[in-house]
Amino acid sequence: MNHLLTTIARTFVAAATLCAAAATAHAQGVSGDVAAGQKKAEMCVGCHGIPGYQNSFPEIHKVPMISGQSAQYIVSSLKAYQKGERKHPSMRGIAGSLSEQDMADLGAFYASHATTTAPETPKAASAKVAALIEKGACVSCHGANFSKPIDPSYPKIGGQHADYLFVALKSYTVEGNNLVGRSNGIMAGIAKQYSPAEMREIAKYISSVEGELKVVPQSRFK
Repeated sequence: MNHLLTTIARTFVAAATLCAAAATAHAQGVSGDVAAGQKKAEMCVGCHGIPGYQNSFPEIHKVPMISGQSAQYIVSSLKAYQKGERKHPSMRGIAGSLSEQDMADLGAFYASHATTTAPETPKAASAKVAALIEKGACVSCHGANFSKPIDPSYPKIGGQHADYLFVALKSYTVEGNNLVGRSNGIMAGIAKQYSPAEMREIAKYISSVEGELKVVPQSRFK
């Protein structure tokens, strides 16, 4: 059964890769500007620029670290909020006000914070967690160290906050809710294989892996 689930997951991955490649190619017509992105990020730093800052919706968790993500992922995630594929009211409101140029500039700005390189091989997982990760074929998209995704529109997740990773993973299992959830058939199929307890174990391990993400606060938030 586990072999069948892994095969299905890898089939999903292959289809997602083709879609992501097409989306990336479409977005290549807009170039981001780091300096412009820094100015536009004023709307972002109140949450993403404060170390340890917590969000209380849909439950209390640390806001994700986005400094060090690829520009393509920043753009992809903002477009998902704009389209309602990610249903976070605050983020959807912000994304809805952005043009493609705005998104490209923000992507360039946050990608410019990438100054570290994750180890090629992450710390060893327990046998139980390793089996859970294999079941979802996680490394097939996010890379063996969870910081080198196969497509730049996919997120780096190594070292990301555990509570955020749990909330994000769980959101793919939500259906029929106008305020909570993420519409992604690939991730939904993977996430629904796990219980909440298993999601927490996966999130805890991935958060412990040395990654490339960080918080870069402005001086007034240090």
